[in-house]
Amino acid sequence: MFKIMDNKVYGIPKATILKKLKRRGKWGGAHTSLNKLTSGIPKHLRGKAKDITKDLIREGLLLSKPTSYGLEVSLNPKRRKEIDEIIHEYLSKE
Repeated sequence: MFKIMDNKVYGIPKATILKKLKRRGKWGGAHTSLNKLTSGIPKHLRGKAKDITKDLIREGLLLSKPTSYGLEVSLNPKRRKEIDEIIHEYLSKE
């Protein structure tokens, strides 16, 4: 089972970002803008949320697609089971 070392970074759970993408059906080829992904987060935490998203890309849970108008991200379909476990484990506690 995959464990995220720091679930909450700057007060924002990584699972929150994963859940938001999952709820929108953003798996594999379906991408969303990094700006749209952070739109529901308070303005003073949006920079931190972008840092968390970059951490998730490094961990391989998110796929990135650079475009001429900014970075697009989607969930990695090869790690679907791990993503579902992370969302369930960390967001069911709150």
